[in-house]
Amino acid sequence: MARGTGFLARFLVAWPQSTQGYRPFTEAPPNWPHLAAFHQRITAILNQPVPIDENDALTPPLLPLTAEAKAAWIEYHDAIENELRSGGELYDVRDVASKSADNAARLAALFQILEQGMGGAVGLDAFESASRIAAWHLSEARRFFGELALPAELADAARLDSWLIEYCQREKALIVGKNHVRQFGPLRDGAALDAASASLPTLTVCGLGLMESGEPSKLTRRW
Repeated sequence: MARGTGFLARFLVAWPQSTQGYRPFTEAPPNWPHLAAFHQRITAILNQPVPIDENDALTPPLLPLTAEAKAAWIEYHDAIENELRSGGELYDVRDVASKSADNAARLAALFQILEQGMGGAVGLDAFESASRIAAWHLSEARRFFGELALPAELADAARLDSWLIEYCQREKALIVGKNHVRQFGPLRDGAALDAASASLPTLTVCGLGLMESGEPSKLTRRW
């Protein structure tokens, strides 16, 4: 429902993979100079007087884009717009993607204020940094909403696919033992793992490229 009303499209979605199992203990550094500088800058911005007119209405300053930043924004906007059409890479998340250029502009304004203060125009450097972040979150939205749109059995298969890809890339492996997958993978229930494995050929049609090795106890990744 939240997505249907356009509510979720206004957020920067992130769904990072779990790092559990790869977090060895490390001593905390004695100080955090960059974090301290960030807190100091945020505090200074928040302590500025709020712009209110004679009618007690907020009158925040407008931050236009410089000519270079506007050209970059148009390029970013049009590149996304081209992928919203039927068959485009962003067609299935067009509700989210259609807001990405606006989100990038908002982020750029925040970066500009953080570095230069209120007023002035948003520069190219601020927008390029913001557009990279907005594009990353758009990629995350594709993963997140794409799995939600799948039937339950294909959603499990997609999770299995994602885990196998990450495992094989990290370990430089082509074959993964099924017992290893059951112990360390996203699907610990044997029946769920079997059902997801059976759905892998269906996902192959979608370009995920997973196949069974022909041995009942192993799965293999076709690169």
